[in-house]
Amino acid sequence: MSDFPSISDISRSKSGVPTKASGGSRGAKGNTTHSAQQIFASKMEEITLKEKEILVAEEARKLGMPHIDLSAFPVSAEALRAIPENQARAEGIACFYFTPEEMRVGVVEPRSELDDVLYQLGERFHATVRPYLMSPHSLERVLKLYGNLPIVKPISKDFIITDEDLEKYVAGVDNLQSLEESFRNVTITDILTLVVASALKVNATDIHIEAEQDDIAVRYRIDGILHDVAHLPKEQWQRFVSRIKLLAALKINVTDRPQDGRVTLQLSGGSLDIRVSTLPTIHGESVVMRILHSGSKGVSFDELGLRGTVYEELKREILRPNGMVITTGPTGSGKTTTMYAVLHELNKPGVKIITLEDPIEIKMNGINQSQVDASHDYSFAKGLRSILRQDPDICMVGEIRDLETAEIAIQAALTGHLMLSTIHTNSAAGVIPRFLSMGVKPFLLAPALNAVIGQRLVRRICEVCKIEETLDPERLARVKGILEALPEKEKLSFDLNNLHFYKGAGCSACSGLGYKGRISIYEIFHLSKEIEEVILSSKVSEYTIQEMAVKNGMVTMVQDGLLKALDKITTIEEVFRVAE
Repeated sequence: MSDFPSISDISRSKSGVPTKASGGSRGAKGNTTHSAQQIFASKMEEITLKEKEILVAEEARKLGMPHIDLSAFPVSAEALRAIPENQARAEGIACFYFTPEEMRVGVVEPRSELDDVLYQLGERFHATVRPYLMSPHSLERVLKLYGNLPIVKPISKDFIITDEDLEKYVAGVDNLQSLEESFRNVTITDILTLVVASALKVNATDIHIEAEQDDIAVRYRIDGILHDVAHLPKEQWQRFVSRIKLLAALKINVTDRPQDGRVTLQLSGGSLDIRVSTLPTIHGESVVMRILHSGSKGVSFDELGLRGTVYEELKREILRPNGMVITTGPTGSGKTTTMYAVLHELNKPGVKIITLEDPIEIKMNGINQSQVDASHDYSFAKGLRSILRQDPDICMVGEIRDLETAEIAIQAALTGHLMLSTIHTNSAAGVIPRFLSMGVKPFLLAPALNAVIGQRLVRRICEVCKIEETLDPERLARVKGILEALPEKEKLSFDLNNLHFYKGAGCSACSGLGYKGRISIYEIFHLSKEIEEVILSSKVSEYTIQEMAVKNGMVTMVQDGLLKALDKITTIEEVFRVAE
């Protein structure tokens, strides 16, 4: 049994002097007595701290929150780095447990101001934050641990590329093949700058970095097509990916589940965002970096590539005061660009426009733009209910995915609002069966729908290296058959027996690809009386709608593409690649 007093003994003695003598100290030599006194003082301090922890634990029980004693708790370096030392000291908080899903944070004084601090921590790390009550002694012990952390050079979330960087890294890059050599001659610390700088040089929209069995594949998506750019040594993988994760505020130690982040790229002429996505694969993580030109003004309605009567009819439909205009197509077909162009046309004084997007890709002055957030239960349906209370004239919903959103959008279109939105189908004719399969009532859909736009993106021929192309007899006969089925008014613009088509030979201006930029090809139909009757009947099919739309004069996507090929804008190969 210990010779030192119990906690209850200390509490009964205001002076803190124990009722028992410390054994063996009398009659001993001076150095022995001094040592015994030090041990006694240490024990007294320990007992006092334990007593304080009991009081803190009792207070935690009264407050209804858990208690933590960090006097001997093993706190990891990752947990310490979650909260900077100056913030921990100023706020009286400390992270003592950190995983990809959960953070546990000790607080000395629970107060309302800490709610925002803890919320921001959860948002930053995409984790659940659980507060614990701790004693001031526990905080002091954790603050001392910061001194043991290895010094890590801070990395800014802003990724800076100067004009000098662009000149240094991509000077002399005329085509994708020349990039391979550039990657071989750069140090590991500069690889990420080279990857991004060269992507900007060749106008890539996405950067794919994929771990393979023997190396790392770097690929760029240019005008919708993926191109292999370089293969890097596998031993560079970990440092390369860690650098990307740090910039995008992702968790470096998490490699077994997807993560999403964002990097702000600072250029001499402004800034743009890069959306970063990681995905675990069999050989390592796949990283995709999408370059978002958020400062871009987009395209105007006149620049969409609409032709003749199609242009006039769609313009008439978007100027109507109510109803729905739906754009359809697969992912990456330019639907959002078309919607932004329509909004740009409609954005006039005296008109209130509200959008609901995921994400907001282009910021537009004069328009109220709202971004959905699934993590906070802010969905398209809930957002649409709210924006209708904001007295809008025109609403744009990024995508109709479910029955609830569809029904609210239709009701809005029937009650005096112009509703713009997108939906995923393979053709314009597939929109009506898609709505009905969701459970939309036919008698509501028929009067609400004004027009449906189906579209794809085709690559433009490079203007610098454009040359005439000779088609083989089989392909030429196929092209003539499709053009022959056009409405008579559209045939007046060309001679079916004297057709000329073009392609790009490949040059430095287009990185040797023969294409530079993209344009949409469209098919647009309007709700006629016959189509409304089909919707109200029980015999709705994509084929029936397509047949009736063509009968009423609709130019199909492949026909619109061939007309653009005749106008020297794109190639026959591109049209058939995306439209048939």
